[in-house]
Order: sequence, then structure tokens, then C-alpha cells
Amino acid sequence: MEDKNSEKGKIFGLSPNVVWMGVVSFLNDLSSDMIFPFIPIFLTSVLGASLTFVGLVEGVADATASIFKIASGWISDKWQKRKRLVVIGYSLSALAKPFLAAAGVPWHVLGVRFMDRVGKGTRESPRDALISFSTERSMLGRAFGFHRGMDTLGAAFGPLAAFAVLPLISGNYRTLFLLSFIASFFAVLILIFFVREVRADGASPSAKALPRPVVTDIRVNIRENSGEIRNESQRRRLAGLGLPFFLFLGVATIASLGKASEAFLILKAWEVGVALTLIPILYFAFNVTFALLSTPFGALADRVGKRNTFTAGLLVFAAVYVGFAFGATPQSIWFLFITYGLYAALTEGVGRAIVAGLVAPEVRATAFGVYNAATGLALLPASVVFGYLNQHFGSGVAFSYGAALALAGALLFALLRRKLGSNVTPALVVAGSGGAHGGKV
Repeated sequence: MEDKNSEKGKIFGLSPNVVWMGVVSFLNDLSSDMIFPFIPIFLTSVLGASLTFVGLVEGVADATASIFKIASGWISDKWQKRKRLVVIGYSLSALAKPFLAAAGVPWHVLGVRFMDRVGKGTRESPRDALISFSTERSMLGRAFGFHRGMDTLGAAFGPLAAFAVLPLISGNYRTLFLLSFIASFFAVLILIFFVREVRADGASPSAKALPRPVVTDIRVNIRENSGEIRNESQRRRLAGLGLPFFLFLGVATIASLGKASEAFLILKAWEVGVALTLIPILYFAFNVTFALLSTPFGALADRVGKRNTFTAGLLVFAAVYVGFAFGATPQSIWFLFITYGLYAALTEGVGRAIVAGLVAPEVRATAFGVYNAATGLALLPASVVFGYLNQHFGSGVAFSYGAALALAGALLFALLRRKLGSNVTPALVVAGSGGAHGGKV
């Protein structure tokens, strides 16, 4: 059996699986963000779509991804195989690019975006589970931080690549869509040939099977009203998503309800006098800060506690929003955007690491699906409420509302410290499982 805790074969102190998944995400996001900013322009200027239809396309896309995250997580745990779903998900997103280039009417774009988001929803939960199973518990923060950093780095360089390429192809969007397929194609190849399937205990599927795990502690009571559950695997699956997970989910969702789309931050920058030509560079600064700090902050979380790091991120979020509400000037906007990248680096990967430690391995992909879907869906009402407050009461009230919810999330997280326990441990502590490593919450 290949021991995931062994130093042999590690890259930058991380499992090769984690590193290769980071490369895959970098290439895929590079490909996607080469074209994403231009899809609304393509829809309206080339295909003649209305702005209402543009909103419909993006609304359907976001909802589709959220729904499929839950479904793919459940299927992944049922199969106990993740790589197959991850390959399918990335392949669907890659194949969407040539179809987008061939779009002749607005409805074609709607179908392509649906296909792309099905791919995103299919891959995300099993991918996060695969990363967690490839990593010892004490390194989860660093692993997810590295992955989120590579993902964001691709998102940062995608638009820059597009702006570099567009003059060479005479501004032809269809050619740009075709060129974006190259990066996503190589992402799928790397995934197929370099990323391996890993069991919940950290072993390769081809490894010699371990003795049946022995359940030593059950923290979640299972009321068997319908009779005794004879299947141990089923018992463990039922107990896996316990109260600590749902408490953390509540905290993260509350904080997400105060988080508006980055579009409102960009609008604020424009309102206070930042030149339109500098807006792309401003957004690039945010993404680069996020990308570069994700890995070191993830490693910090492994040392000082993931819960402490996540709480610090919420406090930074609140401070940034207060800055946008009351102190935003053209000079301060750059500092606020960079600090907002700091918040993202403190919470995005760390939140996933917390989820990995709160549930049993057998239901980890399901947990990621529920977490990603809940926090993602919360962004829809968050943006609607933020927009309403901004329009009727001004940006100061809107940003203050977001800051208040972030502070509420941080306070609630602190109050739930005892409920979550001093350690992030699964609802079931299983002897010999890959989740038995130590690590601070």
C-alpha cells in the first residue's frame, strides 16, 4: 500500500495528486477565464441577445452548478470512486468551448453554458474529496490552500491571455473560444494520466485491502426506529454528516449571505474615481493576492488552527466592507482590493479543510457538495439584497450590511467552539482510517 503520509514522492511537501490537481485547475481556469468576460459581449453584439437573456444564461448556469455539486458528491460517496466523475466534469467543460465557437443563436449559448456548469458541478465535490484523501489531516489546510491558489492564479491570468491574443486574431471571439480549448484539453490529459484514484483510507485501489476498520467512537447517535442496521457501512454513512458539520455550514452560509458579487466592488471603485482602464488591473491584483497567499495561509491554518484562521478571514472581510462603506477613496481602493484577496486566502481553502475534518471519509464528497452548494446558492440572495440596499439607501448601508453578517458569522463561530470540539475529527473515529491524523481546528 502506498502510504500517503510518507515523504517519498512529495512535491513542495504535498502529495503528487494535490499538485497535479492544482495544475489541472490552473489550466482549466485559464481556459475558462479567457472567454468568460467576453460571453456577454458575444451574446449581445454578435448574436443580438437582450440583457435579460444574458441574466437568464448566468442564472441558469449558477443554479445548475449548485445542484450538480450535491448530486455528484452523493454519487461519489456511493461509488467510493472519485476520479471518474472528476474526469467527466472537466471533459464536459472542455468540450463546451468548441460548441460555444459554433453558436449561431443565443439559445445555443444557453445550452453550452448549461453543459459547462454541469461539468463544474460534476467535478467539484469528488475533486475536493480526492484532494482530502490524498492528504494527511495535519496538511489539509496547506493542500486546499495550494489548490485554491492555483485555481485563482489561472482565473487571474486568463483575461490577460485573452487581451494578449485578441489583437492577433483581429478580435474574433469565435477563434478565441477555440483557442481556449487547448488549455482545457491539456488539463484533462494531465488528470487522466497523472492523477490517481485514492481510497478513503489513503491507499490506491490496487493496494492490498486493509482489515475491516473498527469503530471506536460514535459521536452522533443513530436512532434505529426501523430496527437494527446490520450493514456497518450504511451505519457509518448515516453518522458521517453530524451536528458539527451542519453548525459550520450555518456559519459559512450566514457569512456568504453578506458577500456581494465582486461586480459591486468594481462599481464602487468606479464610483469613487478609479479609471476604467485600471479596473482590470485592480481585479488582477485581487486575484494574484488571493492566489499567492492561499498556500502559506493554508499551512498557517494547519499550525495555529483552521477555525482561528477562518475566523480571522471573516474579521478581515468585515473590515474591508467597512472600508468600502465609509473610507473608500481612489487611493484606498487598491489597498481594499488587495486586503479582500487576503480574506479570500484565509477562508476559501481553509473552509474546505474544515469540512474534510468534520465528517467521516465515507460521506466526505457529499459534505463538500452540500457545503459548496449552500454557500454558492447563498450568493444569489446576497447580491439581490445588496443591490436593493445599494440602490435605495446607498453603498454605505449595503456594505455595512455585509460587514455585519461577516461579524455575526465570526461571533457565532466563536460561540460554537465547544459544539465543534477542540479538534476537527470525523463524527466517527475509525481505527486505521486515513482520517485519524491529528490537526488543529
